[in-house]
Amino acid sequence: MASNDYHFITDWYVDGTVEEIADILGEPLRLVEWWPAVYLDVTEVAPGDDKGIGRVIDMVTKGWLPYTLRWFFRVTEANYPHGFRLEAWGDFNGRGIWTLEQQGPRTHVIYDWQIRADKPLLRTFSFLLKPIFAANHHWAMATGETSLRLELARRRAKSEAERTALPPPPGPTSNRLFWLLSAALIFIMGLLLYLRFRKR
Repeated sequence: MASNDYHFITDWYVDGTVEEIADILGEPLRLVEWWPAVYLDVTEVAPGDDKGIGRVIDMVTKGWLPYTLRWFFRVTEANYPHGFRLEAWGDFNGRGIWTLEQQGPRTHVIYDWQIRADKPLLRTFSFLLKPIFAANHHWAMATGETSLRLELARRRAKSEAERTALPPPPGPTSNRLFWLLSAALIFIMGLLLYLRFRKR
């Protein structure tokens, strides 16, 4: 596996039916509304057939690291309400598989994401910073689970008052947070090195 190859499997366990969750995940143009921490801009390029197969979406996404990713996906398989498969290209290339399994009152949501990062920053520094880039993905998916739960609550709300009482989904991080965390990490590493050499 090349240093810029990534394979992630995410598991969410969410109260609700596969139909409820499939309806949310199957509306990519609304990602900017319910998952704004990650999806900054989403545009449809091609509509696809009546099952959504062939649909092409253009996206700009971001994690907690201070860079954005521009990529496209095409739906290649659809099995409503049990999931769909997509191929991705742009700043990364590969495939994603969403699988929804009903388990009593909950749905097990599985996302299998296998890509090669081709954005120059990621391609060049993956050999060194792969754990940090991976942490960025895990953070993005964690915000997705939180945002999905909130979106389900919004859709189930029985009144506008109940809906507006819900908190908003997590929003995108600012670069200031990244630089503060980086400065803290550098300080801690410097302190550890200082203490290590002081003992000698």
